[in-house]
Amino acid sequence: MVVLWMTFPAMLTGASELSQEQMQSLDEQVQEIKSDVLGIASELSNLEERLLYPTDTQIAVFVAIEEGDTFRLDAVQITIDGELAAHHIYSFKELEALQKGGVQRIYTGNVTTGGHEIGVSVLGKQKGGDDFSDAASFDFVKGVEPKLLGITLAGPGFGKDGIQVGDW
Repeated sequence: MVVLWMTFPAMLTGASELSQEQMQSLDEQVQEIKSDVLGIASELSNLEERLLYPTDTQIAVFVAIEEGDTFRLDAVQITIDGELAAHHIYSFKELEALQKGGVQRIYTGNVTTGGHEIGVSVLGKQKGGDDFSDAASFDFVKGVEPKLLGITLAGPGFGKDGIQVGDW
């Protein structure tokens, strides 16, 4: 009887060591599977973007704030050929990132080749706390290659046009 009790704890110790090794092996397998799934998801996302937005009709619109400007951007609305393309209300963190030189892709879509009009409306607050709004429209030409448009925003009194649109 004494021998049996002495070997039983040894058996339990060996079993727990095996289960720890098995658990570590399972963790490694799970991490490999997660990595594979993330890779597949990335590939699927790229394929989806190429299918939904073929290069001959693709347009992407980006928003940035003029370097050094400190107005508070509250919202931006984008129209293309009179149709609402995007509307975004900015959080504090998003505004902070834009003020530090960040760029936001606000819209990706399709337009036919040829001439188009983009409209930009901006709502915000000046440094003193007064509300302001600005709106402008710009013509652009879409060729067969993807079109990248950049919108640079500046608050009133910054010394530049409040809304600038150009190719990126």
